[in-house]
Amino acid sequence: MAKKRVVARVEGMVQGVFFRDYIQKEARRLELSGWVRNRSDGTVETVLEGEAANVAKMIAWLHLGSPQAKVHKVLVNEEQPLGDKSAFIIRYN
Repeated sequence: MAKKRVVARVEGMVQGVFFRDYIQKEARRLELSGWVRNRSDGTVETVLEGEAANVAKMIAWLHLGSPQAKVHKVLVNEEQPLGDKSAFIIRYN
């Protein structure tokens, strides 16, 4: 299976609404590695790595967002996969 790694930035009302928790739960369900964090500009940034089909499903999910989030835009940049198999985490930095 083809592996894929992306960095995505989500804009909208995505902080203070448990969006990172929902991202972590969905990423783990899809068996993706990577991380998610709030940025000082009000966006949420996430790195996703795993099977290409599951990364695509996660990107589609990001556009929908969690129940309380209001997603306006998702910017996605593809990177070279690193072979990361660690658990998906929430970063607090």
